[in-house]
Amino acid sequence: MSKWIRRGDQVVVVAGNDKGKSGEVIGRTGDRVLVQGVNIRKKHLRPTQQTQGGRIIEMEVPIHISNVSLCTKEGTPFRVKVKVQPNGARDLVYQEAGKEVVYRSVKKPA
Repeated sequence: MSKWIRRGDQVVVVAGNDKGKSGEVIGRTGDRVLVQGVNIRKKHLRPTQQTQGGRIIEMEVPIHISNVSLCTKEGTPFRVKVKVQPNGARDLVYQEAGKEVVYRSVKKPA
């Protein structure tokens, strides 16, 4: 399922220190995703010409893709599957209350 996660998707953390937190995927590099508001770390910046006294900033750090799962806007995780439409388009769908809900379309390979 993790191969379907991309930028803009809503995910929930299923393992680790931030378990239960949800946020939007800001970026993805290989097997790591950067999620907004999750896995916050502090970075100490030394004094420079621009920042005379230096400072401490908080920033998101990438988390492994196996520790996140796609979720609804309310934050409940779900599993997706690919459904091929009659016209050849592919959609990611998940089950909700016994019905299939289309999450988003999948870009057709060239």
